[in-house]
Amino acid sequence: MEDNTQERVGYQRRPIIRHHDGVALPCTDLVAEEIPVAIVINGISHAVMMATPCDLASLAVGFALTESIVERVAEIYEVEAHQLQNAAEVQLEIAAERFMRMKERRRALAGRTGCGVCGIESLALLDLEPQLIAAVDLPDPIGPAIARAASELPGFQSLMHETGCVHAAAWCDQGGAVLRVFEDVGRHNALDKLVGSLCMDRGDMRAGFVFLSSRASYELVMKAARVGIPMLATISAPTTLAIDIARQAGLKLVSFCRADGFVDYTAAIYSSRGGA
Repeated sequence: MEDNTQERVGYQRRPIIRHHDGVALPCTDLVAEEIPVAIVINGISHAVMMATPCDLASLAVGFALTESIVERVAEIYEVEAHQLQNAAEVQLEIAAERFMRMKERRRALAGRTGCGVCGIESLALLDLEPQLIAAVDLPDPIGPAIARAASELPGFQSLMHETGCVHAAAWCDQGGAVLRVFEDVGRHNALDKLVGSLCMDRGDMRAGFVFLSSRASYELVMKAARVGIPMLATISAPTTLAIDIARQAGLKLVSFCRADGFVDYTAAIYSSRGGA
């Protein structure tokens, strides 16, 4: 797969007036970029989402995988990102069979945008049935791994430190060591960037877990389940639907993750399959 990505830093300097203790100080601030990013597949515009214009090739590849446009990265032949003045476009070339399936699906969808169910025309078209993930022997106990990931993640959030405005998705090994991190104004975009990067590098999705600096909503669990990630850890709370889908998929979902503890929302289901 050819990658012709053009990159940006992900923030801009903007003039501001900072007020503190009654004093107004003119200065500049670093503000996270948020621009429309169009994903074009075999020449047809498929989705437009608001995103931070960094790692756009990884974003598009991850989106194609987690939205079931393709089943494996080998079905993506080329990816090329183009930065425009106030927008960006990522062109994917995918296998003809997958492209035909995508066109059939487009007859039933108004065009999904990465926000979960945008563009769904009826409840009957909503896919909430994840595939069962193959059982994985997670660390037992998992507490030390989660504590390590929670402690290490802030050191990798460079864009967050600069702007205070973005989410992070981290790939951690089974011991909790943070191996790679992607940031974006959208939590689902950050996860797609991470998945895309791992898949382009032929990473083993079963050899670690994902740590997110966000809540656990249903679309994040669905995306993780579609690529076989065995555990999703989040800093904030899950929704009921996220818990239900994680249980159906056999994905371990832990939230409120801190260095001193976490909450396991799928312990009983996961234990019944022989996991940690």
